Amino acid sequence: MHVNLSPETEGFRRSKVASGFYGNATEVVCNAIRRMQAEESRVAAWQAALKVGDDQRDRGEGVVDTPETLNEITQSAISSLRNGSPLGGELLP
Repeated sequence: MHVNLSPETEGFRRSKVASGFYGNATEVVCNAIRRMQAEESRVAAWQAALKVGDDQRDRGEGVVDTPETLNEITQSAISSLRNGSPLGGELLP
């Protein structure tokens, strides 16, 4: 396979190989593809989580977000961080 890279991208690729972080150009390209695949997986997970939330909202489940409820959630998260407690899973991607 032959790939044409812009001068900037080719310079970046060469610098990664020259730094010793990658052994050759193939490793750089393979790592870039793995990262793109991982990013696509993260986006798909976010989209699935949003769909679950939208479906729950459409069924009338959940809490209506008001300034008060958002403030309570924020204060709870701040308190957890100050106490060294882990954040709840619903707050993390």
